[in-house]
Amino acid sequence: MLKSFGEALRSAFHKIANAPYVDKDLVKEVVRDIQRALIQGDVNVKLVLEVSRKIEKRALEEKPLPGMSNREHVLRIMYDELSSILGKGRELPIKKQRIMMVGLYGQGKTTTCGKLAKYFQKKGMSVALVAGDVHRPAAYEQLKQIGQKINVPVYGGGNDAIEVVKEALNKFSKYDVIIIDTAGRHALEKELIDEMKKIAKVVQPDEKILVIDASIGQQAGKQAKAFNEAIGITGVTLTKMDGTAKGGGALSAVAETGAPILYIGTGEHLDDLEKFDATRFLSRLLGMGDLETLIEKVEEVAKGKEREIEEKAKKMLSGKFTLIDMYEQMEMLTKMGPFQKLVDLLPFGGKLNEEEIYETQKKLKKFKVIMDSMTKKELENPNIIKSSRIKRIARGAGVEPKDVKELLKHYNMSKKMMKSLSNKKLQKKLLGQFKIGL
Repeated sequence: MLKSFGEALRSAFHKIANAPYVDKDLVKEVVRDIQRALIQGDVNVKLVLEVSRKIEKRALEEKPLPGMSNREHVLRIMYDELSSILGKGRELPIKKQRIMMVGLYGQGKTTTCGKLAKYFQKKGMSVALVAGDVHRPAAYEQLKQIGQKINVPVYGGGNDAIEVVKEALNKFSKYDVIIIDTAGRHALEKELIDEMKKIAKVVQPDEKILVIDASIGQQAGKQAKAFNEAIGITGVTLTKMDGTAKGGGALSAVAETGAPILYIGTGEHLDDLEKFDATRFLSRLLGMGDLETLIEKVEEVAKGKEREIEEKAKKMLSGKFTLIDMYEQMEMLTKMGPFQKLVDLLPFGGKLNEEEIYETQKKLKKFKVIMDSMTKKELENPNIIKSSRIKRIARGAGVEPKDVKELLKHYNMSKKMMKSLSNKKLQKKLLGQFKIGL
């Protein structure tokens, strides 16, 4: 898993961060640690040697910027150089366009079509899917099922891919984004290249996206190069980044070809698609979190409710914080995705082990069940919940009275924290992060 790759890199960074002073011997030792971590992540050995030489040379020869300590200086160099080997991302524009998806068999192309459709759908675009793979049994059925899940129309069927695509373009002419799934092969053969070229001629796509399974590691670079030479791809999406130790190798190998990495697939669900950004990705690997992505997720969930959230935020910061507010916070957290992935976005979230994350998630679910067993009056005025009410609520929720008390303790701690933010200057600073004015 990428987790072990991240832990190895974190260890190297911590060695510098916790050192009483930085000298030549420490720099060389840390560079060796980085080399081992990158090789463990399946990064090309030649590239590993190149980046490690750059880190060592810069760390020993460059002078720190004014006001920067030696430790901070070396950490910044390490961060810069590691980001550079992961490549530059590129985001697809939110506009009317045609997207052609290409790749070999078994790379996750059809599922990625669905993920991309949902991504554009969330941006307010009308999307349609085209099953241009007429060779693989059930390819059309698979895409149709995906389309039904996200309420997106799918066109397919028949034996001639070119005709299917022509008919689909005519049928979906009024849609903003048309995504065409194409056939794959076990290797980039002449028949596959010819068919892709014919489809591209009909579609005139704005984007030709190559989908690659990250578990192939360094081989991803060879695929990206071959497809680019064949049809001129405009970007790459790497799938299964959540379950492979070779993700670092795949990223760096694709980056070497100069092909921009657009998205990474981080799971099996249709929401598990993330824009790729080298600095954000590295930040997460190092346990430093990714607050930009977290804020994007919050904004996504809050879309259309900005005014309501603004009013609630002001109310809570004035000390009026009820169990209803806490319940709504938990609901929002649930909508933002799997808890494990949210934890990874928090600074030092990686320090929580899987058991702690599981227990926290279980506790939050239990808290919601307990609150579902309360009356509206109790939710609005938690102070009235005393012994007899605690017993009744516990019976209704199927839990022990101590669980209800734990919820109330958690609520009181949260309320105290809200009160501590009552300082006007601090309120303005916090609310300003979300463009909320007082």
